[in-house]
Amino acid sequence: MEKKYAKDYTLIELMAVAAAREIKDREIVFAGTGLPMLGAMLAQHTHAPNCTIVFEAGAVDCKLAHLPMSVGDPRTMRFASTATGLFDVFSTILQRGYIDVGFLSGAQIDAYGNINATCIGDYHRPKVRFPGSGGSGDIACLSKRTIIIAVHEKRRFPERVDYITSPGWIDGPEGRKRAGLPWGGPSAVITTLGVLRFDERTKRAYLASYHPGVTPKQVKKNTGFKLDVSRAKKTEPPTEAEIKILREKVDPEGIFLKKVAAEE
Repeated sequence: MEKKYAKDYTLIELMAVAAAREIKDREIVFAGTGLPMLGAMLAQHTHAPNCTIVFEAGAVDCKLAHLPMSVGDPRTMRFASTATGLFDVFSTILQRGYIDVGFLSGAQIDAYGNINATCIGDYHRPKVRFPGSGGSGDIACLSKRTIIIAVHEKRRFPERVDYITSPGWIDGPEGRKRAGLPWGGPSAVITTLGVLRFDERTKRAYLASYHPGVTPKQVKKNTGFKLDVSRAKKTEPPTEAEIKILREKVDPEGIFLKKVAAEE
């Protein structure tokens, strides 16, 4: 059946659809507040009805009827297989290697998918101090793969991050192995301009797709490291069905869709 693509959609909706498409059926997904929730819920309503959503605050395998305000919202507990706490989620599930996909973000992302959420400048004399890892370091180390979501600005995409809060491929194909991380690594970076992926041989980021209305040249201009755009194609737009589900089933109250759209 031919896909019917939506003509009226926002950037946040496009990114939510891109996030959902990264999730496969029957995968276990560690989802955070905002776009990861939108993507995970959309995936459950479309191509991945059997994916299991895990929230940091303790809800495991829930079937969401309403979009939660945060990972600690009681709505995350609807039909959950387990209603536990942060300790069990990280030790019993994440540290035992059960998480297939973990969503991450940060202030800086470099060419190897390392994330900085700690500081800008020297660690001991920073220009800016951020909150730090939270649980993102654990998610980056122990998930089978990670998906990063970020605003695409040159300052946010340096060649090397000022501080590695959450490791990506570290410094290349053997980086994680040398650090004692036998599995995992970033698979995609969904940004406000496109989608980056990582070369199988070098583990450096390259432009896989650029969003409608954006050019590869614009993406390169807004990236602080040398970016290969030779494989880039236009990001597949959301379908009419995906947008309908996002607006009517995933976030009908506009908790994130309307809020972020108003800020664009």
